[in-house]
Amino acid sequence: MPQSSVRIHAAEITGLCGTPIDVEVDLSRGLHRFTIVGLADKAVEESKERISSAIKNSGFRPPHRKNNRVTISLAPADLKKEGPLFDLAISMGYLLASRQIHFNPANRMFLGELALDGAIRKSRGILPLALAAKKAGMRELYVPVGNGKEAALVHGLSIYEVNSLAELIAHVEEERICNPLEPTRFEEMQLAPSFAVDFADIVGQESAKRGLEVAAAGRHHVALFGPPGTGKTLLTRALASILPPLSFEEAMEVTAIHSVAGLLNEAVITHRPFRSPHHTASYPSLVGGGTIPRPGEVTLAHRGVLFLDEFPEFERKALEALRQPLEDRVVSVSRVKATSIFPAQFLMVAAMNPCPCGRKGSSQPCTCRPSELARYERRLSGPLVDRIDIWLHVPQVEHYLLANTLANTEKSAEQDSSRVIQERVTRAHAAQIKRFSHLSLYANSEMGVKEIKQFCVLSPAAKITFERAAKQLNLSARAYHRVLKVARTIADLAGSPHIEDRHILETIQYRPSTL
Repeated sequence: MPQSSVRIHAAEITGLCGTPIDVEVDLSRGLHRFTIVGLADKAVEESKERISSAIKNSGFRPPHRKNNRVTISLAPADLKKEGPLFDLAISMGYLLASRQIHFNPANRMFLGELALDGAIRKSRGILPLALAAKKAGMRELYVPVGNGKEAALVHGLSIYEVNSLAELIAHVEEERICNPLEPTRFEEMQLAPSFAVDFADIVGQESAKRGLEVAAAGRHHVALFGPPGTGKTLLTRALASILPPLSFEEAMEVTAIHSVAGLLNEAVITHRPFRSPHHTASYPSLVGGGTIPRPGEVTLAHRGVLFLDEFPEFERKALEALRQPLEDRVVSVSRVKATSIFPAQFLMVAAMNPCPCGRKGSSQPCTCRPSELARYERRLSGPLVDRIDIWLHVPQVEHYLLANTLANTEKSAEQDSSRVIQERVTRAHAAQIKRFSHLSLYANSEMGVKEIKQFCVLSPAAKITFERAAKQLNLSARAYHRVLKVARTIADLAGSPHIEDRHILETIQYRPSTL
């Protein structure tokens, strides 16, 4: 048999991006040997057995049936290859090289894990791989059934869903043609979300509601502290209902992240993520990690909300690991084999009790010793506290307010509803988008010193008030700038071009005193 060599296109996930991979298959005479080269991991090495069984059960001659030397090269050779997504490309390459099938593989990419019977399993990370395919100039992309709508978000690329290796072969040999999927239209999938908690359902806590509105408008990190049972968790879950809807670009980012993490249960994510890890979570699970870096909770919460309940109960190492993403809005995970940079543009909400027993500031007496209180407060470092813009006290709600809940008028409920608040937040955020249109900024919380000087213009009365407050509170340089950014957001909610005296006064109320 003359030597035969072919090239098939595939791709793999690197961080959160797709990287095109050339699968080269070479057949030559000699004793049977099936070799995969190109820094392949264990999952890729094991594909030899899956591929042989899948080819046999699809009605074709597997590699071990003939004395051929089969060499598979995955290029570029210096990039670590992992996962089972190369199964389909290797199988098609072998069948083409052994002349059992005939088709032109140019500008076609094949992605999928094979089962022993030739079926193709649903895989993770298809969206970033589809983006990589389009960037590489591919015209056709073949993916497992269940991944098609996700891949079809990438327009200008013909997406084919295939159930099995036999079905794919019938298509490329034009025996039974499959139709490409219709492009997934984001606008058609943007349904009005239904939230489990509406601000109109929460009795009292008007100050906390206002603080969360400010946080949502400017994407400011916020802390809620108060006795147990006062509604901290309820307020946080209601926060998701007042955030502006995702844009198409944001939805693509969020969907790609969840696809890589294997958490995508729908074609595209149209609502902002809400992540609530348990306080026993380790720091790698929060910021990302692993031998091959994987995204953590701060990345899964990208463009959404990261809720950390029982904030001081997280291990100190995990809390300190949050300092970089809170400031830079990205996470750099470095390992011996790889370094990945993950986006972490989230709104953090930290909830905590005022003391270990939780009764401080409530109607019940606190049983904590002074040493316990001091130790509890020391769990949060000064630099971490400084990175939280808004601190909100959530006191106990008076019983008579709870008893009279049903007496609230429809008018007041409508005025305080999440829909009404969301409209105000969206208008304020639109003003920020317009303000930063020539900059790579998204919200007021992302402003640097240069932008603060340019956009945080104080009225004469506001200057006097702010100077007095900064001196009295002994604000650090970081806290000084954060006060200005929050005040700018409050001014945006009020539709004011300048920061006025009342905006500064409201902002000062959100500074931490004691827990």
